[in-house]
Amino acid sequence: MQRIAAILLFYKPMFVWSFAVTLVITIFNPLIFSAIITKLFLTFFAWYLVNETKTRQKLIALKNIGVSTFKLFSTIFFIDIVITIGFLIVIKEFI
Repeated sequence: MQRIAAILLFYKPMFVWSFAVTLVITIFNPLIFSAIITKLFLTFFAWYLVNETKTRQKLIALKNIGVSTFKLFSTIFFIDIVITIGFLIVIKEFI
């Protein structure tokens, strides 16, 4: 449970930007497949930024409790996709 809380704490600042991207996707192309591809690209981009900036120190703290970089970003991607797909399904019902 501590690992999940640490992953969610790491994802918390990214959520606002991720939801903003979801809104842009909804406006321009509300297809689920394109949203998944876009979120996958953004997850790779976030991984690159974290590895190349001072944020890397947060990864060390997560590794100390047993969360690998792959597990971290794959979990973030999964959480992000669930939120995005849920949002797109709800929006499509009202459009």
